[in-house]
Amino acid sequence: MTTRLRNLAGCLLLAACWLAQCGAVELKVSREALERTLVQQLFNGPNGRYYLKGNAQKACSTYAEDPKLTFLGDRILVRVRISARLGKAVGGTCLGVVLAPTTEVSLAPEGEGENIGFRDARVEKGSDQRELNFLLTPFLQRQVPSAMKVNAADVLRKALAGSTVSTGYALTLDKLRVHSMQIVGDALVVDVDGAVSVK
Repeated sequence: MTTRLRNLAGCLLLAACWLAQCGAVELKVSREALERTLVQQLFNGPNGRYYLKGNAQKACSTYAEDPKLTFLGDRILVRVRISARLGKAVGGTCLGVVLAPTTEVSLAPEGEGENIGFRDARVEKGSDQRELNFLLTPFLQRQVPSAMKVNAADVLRKALAGSTVSTGYALTLDKLRVHSMQIVGDALVVDVDGAVSVK
């Protein structure tokens, strides 16, 4: 069998799997991939920081950095290091208090159409300082989950975009719907239904 025929057979087998009415297809998303998505979407400022208040040029500022993602039962735990200089800026120096807590938020995975999403954000560990928690709570409960959201259909369409060059056949994702998600080992397992065309 020639390489071209093997490629066509592989494409047809892939398309048959997607088009068959035999059930959902599983996508496995690693913990590292989710962490990389969070870094790219949210921690993309100078030195990998996300500023909650101020910026790198301000004497008094608060920023989050170094996100670490782990799985905890059926939830995703995101641990973030905070650096806060709270007080009054005087002559390029922040007069006040310096805090460096580690905060944690847990999220439940949830399928939303084509998206791998997250809900029920719970602050598991905040700060002892009420003023700092005023900044942290919205960041942990809103911005972290929205930054981790991924359109699975877009990712697969981009992956299939180069199929003509590599196989000689154009593979296109016609539709994709996320049904359910669960954490299994060190991966988020996503059950989807979809359809692929081969031209």
